[in-house]
Amino acid sequence: MPSIVGPVKINSVASSGVVDFGDNWQITPKSTTKTYAGSGSFGTGDFHVNYNAISNTIVPDPDAVDSSNTANN
Repeated sequence: MPSIVGPVKINSVASSGVVDFGDNWQITPKSTTKTYAGSGSFGTGDFHVNYNAISNTIVPDPDAVDSSNTANN
């Protein structure tokens, strides 16, 4: 069913960059990535301060495929 969208203000968009208005069947990613980061890596703000005595990022990955985007044209 069609939808009517009025005034829109977008404050932020998720990391995928997808903004959805109205009806859709399926939203699929065009690319997939894997990111490893230690504590305090993705902090944002004007005055960002981290107090980390020890930071360890352990990344065992026993599976072969995490996410597939093979048929997402």
